[in-house]
Amino acid sequence: MQDYEESVSFLGTWGPFQKRVFLLLCLTSIPGGYNLLSVIFLLAKPSHHCHIPAQSNLSQDWIQASIPLQVAGGRLERSSCSRYELDLVQNLSAVGGKPALNWILNQSSVEVLVSSLKREGCKDGWTYSTEHYESTVVSEFNLVCSDQWKQPLTSLFYFLGGLFGCLISGQISDRFGRKPVLFGAIFMLSLFSSAAAFAPSWPVFVALFFMLGMGQITSFIAAFVLGSELFMGSTRVLFSSLCLPCVYMSAMLLLPVNAYLVRSWRPLSLTMAVPGLACLPLWWLIPESPRWLVSRGRFQEAELLLRSAALHNRVEAPYVIFIPANVEKETSEKVESTSILDLLKTANIRNVTLMLWIIWFSLNVSFFGLSFNMSALSGNPFLNYILLTAVELPAYTASWLVARSFPHRLSCISFSLLGALALLLIQITLDSNPAITLTLVLLGKFGILAGIAVLHIFTSELFPTVIRNTAMSSCAMFSRVGSSVSPYLLYLAVFNQFLPWIIMGCLSLLSVLVCFFLPEIFREPLIDTIEQMPLVQRFRWPWASTPPDDGKLAKDQTTAPEICTSRL
Repeated sequence: MQDYEESVSFLGTWGPFQKRVFLLLCLTSIPGGYNLLSVIFLLAKPSHHCHIPAQSNLSQDWIQASIPLQVAGGRLERSSCSRYELDLVQNLSAVGGKPALNWILNQSSVEVLVSSLKREGCKDGWTYSTEHYESTVVSEFNLVCSDQWKQPLTSLFYFLGGLFGCLISGQISDRFGRKPVLFGAIFMLSLFSSAAAFAPSWPVFVALFFMLGMGQITSFIAAFVLGSELFMGSTRVLFSSLCLPCVYMSAMLLLPVNAYLVRSWRPLSLTMAVPGLACLPLWWLIPESPRWLVSRGRFQEAELLLRSAALHNRVEAPYVIFIPANVEKETSEKVESTSILDLLKTANIRNVTLMLWIIWFSLNVSFFGLSFNMSALSGNPFLNYILLTAVELPAYTASWLVARSFPHRLSCISFSLLGALALLLIQITLDSNPAITLTLVLLGKFGILAGIAVLHIFTSELFPTVIRNTAMSSCAMFSRVGSSVSPYLLYLAVFNQFLPWIIMGCLSLLSVLVCFFLPEIFREPLIDTIEQMPLVQRFRWPWASTPPDDGKLAKDQTTAPEICTSRL
């Protein structure tokens, strides 16, 4: 296993086999990308006010005046959750009274100061604007006013579904294979997005939305890990940092176009099942990871797959791909089952895991916090979403160009620092210059997203094959914890409008500081066993003496038993 990449080097890095699998794996990311921020459109909250029944027999003036006016965001708008008492308004309308907004000097007038009337809640429901949406989950199940807490809770369940999916899918993938988990997650996306379209009530929708969240992140992580193990060298970097994320982002751009054409949430939920159904036939065209097969001791299956790939590439496979001595050693030993607890087994892997969990959590709080805040901007929500997503293309392109030439730890630090500084500077221009504020928001998302793209590659390099998918899924699980927190983070603006931006910027700075302690393994082959994991960096002051090289220490620690044996 230690010389896996050397053993399969006869295939090359960019033959017909790699090109075909490269394209098909990128296509499998479309269902996950298409569903990622479906919460923005399915759970959109249209402007609304209390419903005035038609049988109330009110004049047109009283219908308009029966909803109180209030100042929100510096603008005068109708109240969303209250109206003047309907019985009182009906009596005043019946006696010929006319509504007035100010006190009347003429005492003989029958005009009434409406602001002095008693208010009541929306006893007859709400009337929702259809300017952008015909119906949403919020408008159909009335998740407003006293029930407005249900809207962010629904988003929370969606991201908790992703958290739970990451928790179990990584262990399933490391035990049963990358391919079953990938296509199982795609099938879940199609199944539960179709079922959600027929949800009769809010609790049923929440349960189905939870399952939808499980499949969304699981499909992307499984495709990412499978491609990282199938490809080598520059092809792996191209796949992980540019092509797979760009196809994923392109799928995200399809959603606002579809939501613009389909303004009702139930048909929109049905269309979300189509990409997954179209990808299911790819099961017969995408192979299992031979590196994973070798790590499980299934050498015959791995050799059969590699020889088939050699035929596609029109190269001759060696008579013996894996050295018999190593094969006998691996097959004679019982393959141990891995679990998420193995990430905490030794001090070194525990330190690496905990630091990566912090980084994934911090950056994703900032990323999703920006996403939800952009969706709340004034203007056309479909255009806002496209603008929000379009910045991802230059971010992924920049991450690929940097990751292919510079150390990944340094790249992640640089991009995350750029995003953190942009977020912290927003508080200076938030009230004074909207154009500069928008530029800083987009720059912040650019830096954070590019940092996350490099972080995906960096994380997959730090963990061995035997536990790579479990590790990636555990990190994605903490990213879902961050995305679950982000909708509630925006409510802190009630106390101070700058507070959400300050918290997001500080969390990004925290990820930069923690990243300094991670080891760097740039341009080295993927590791296959836990014993091969590099040691974490030790903190030292700039004026301190240079410590021994960590890589040398690791090598000495590994070779120590052989030295003792030879001396004995």
